[in-house]
Amino acid sequence: MNTLTSARITQLLTQLHRDAEAADGELMKEVVAGMEASGDTIEQLAAQMIADERADYRRVYSGHAAHFLSVSPGYGRFLYAIARACKASRIVEFGTSMGVSTIYLAAALRDNGGGRLIGSEVEPVKVARARAHLDAAGLADLVDIREGDALETLKDVGGEVDLALIDGAWSLYLSVLKRIEPQLKAGAVILGENAFAADYLDYVRDPENGYVSQSLPLDEGRGNEFTVKVA
Repeated sequence: MNTLTSARITQLLTQLHRDAEAADGELMKEVVAGMEASGDTIEQLAAQMIADERADYRRVYSGHAAHFLSVSPGYGRFLYAIARACKASRIVEFGTSMGVSTIYLAAALRDNGGGRLIGSEVEPVKVARARAHLDAAGLADLVDIREGDALETLKDVGGEVDLALIDGAWSLYLSVLKRIEPQLKAGAVILGENAFAADYLDYVRDPENGYVSQSLPLDEGRGNEFTVKVA
């Protein structure tokens, strides 16, 4: 038995994934219908999303205050496994949303013997819901969710970082990475979910920047990028 497979966490995550499907189902249908009507690819859709964010990312995401936009159960288990594998004791998460991915990561911290997860979320309603979900999971003592712009809230994460999940506003991925980069340990894992921004991908895939990176064949179409800091 581990924390992730305990009855308390299993039941909570099952309910949260159901809630996410109910909250986000219509949005996903609209996205698919729009792509079919326009003939756009996911990459073209992502490029437009990134352009809209760069114009005003707070406005874009305020429209998703009720949406989970969360990781899949399979990706969540992957997060737990990676955090256990690298024996993470300090994790940074950009884009906490409702706290689903946070629960998977915090469960790994618990089973690693403790640590700290520093999360950042710009939507106040989501911050409140994520904190409530972590309380329900019994993991709140391991997590510090900071409300506001990640470029401000993640200036000081309190020490070296073993693992980072970048899963917020797509246009900010590179800026957030550079913000936490000085705290990344050699061997730190960076997981970019919805990593469609060309500047981010170009940066982490260039060996000159001290990373080894490649797309992750998990949840195809979600733009998952797996990156390790090697220098």
